[in-house]
Amino acid sequence: MSQPLTGRVAVITGASSGIGEAAAEHLAGLGARVVVLARRADRLTELVARIEKDGGTAVAIAADVTDVSAVRAAADRVAGEFGGADLLFNNAGVMLPAPIDEVATDQWQQQIDLNVTGLMNVIGAFVPQLVKAGAERGVADLINTSSIGAQNPYPNFAVYCATKAYVTQLSKQMRADLGPKNVRVAAIEPGFTTTELQGHVTDAGISDWLEGAKTQLEWLTPADVAATVGFIASSPAHVNFQQITIMPTGQQN
Repeated sequence: MSQPLTGRVAVITGASSGIGEAAAEHLAGLGARVVVLARRADRLTELVARIEKDGGTAVAIAADVTDVSAVRAAADRVAGEFGGADLLFNNAGVMLPAPIDEVATDQWQQQIDLNVTGLMNVIGAFVPQLVKAGAERGVADLINTSSIGAQNPYPNFAVYCATKAYVTQLSKQMRADLGPKNVRVAAIEPGFTTTELQGHVTDAGISDWLEGAKTQLEWLTPADVAATVGFIASSPAHVNFQQITIMPTGQQN
């Protein structure tokens, strides 16, 4: 495998499972030194061991992205050990669908805290490093995980989809700010993808609907989305994919 990301430092949030875990392995395979962030230290330790066994370089930092102090401490460590990040995959998130008239305010807040506030905590901590890298290297990347739900309405997914619409719109706006500083900003909007997100759903009816959808079409795998992250980051420095929607072939909307 060619290694177009050799010399780059990639930070991946939500790296203990799913898309983040797959992206860490893929980016390491492309030559990047990866820093994996998530709450579950044991999962991160196992991930780092796999990456190193395959010849890659990885460091684990256990941190909750909703804790701004922990995220800033992680950024300080990345700066101290690696000189800063030049690739950030801002991927941590949660999906808790429920009928809006059930007024599940605790779940609303949990999604806002992680998908919006956590996202912003990571941006606030690492964007200065990306800007520095853009000035020094001529290119840096900020890639945010959104969702097809940012574009299309799905019954019972109102709050989740709204948080992802925020991610997509924020990415567009940040591109206007950061593009002139050689920082590319992209939003990836996956459709149905097999991850732990479905296991967090507490509504039995919605959970059954998701399970039924798995029998009707072949879902994306985390590796499919990870390959898209690698493609974006490996593109020539003058090329910015503002927004990529990646869907299972059989998913209509």
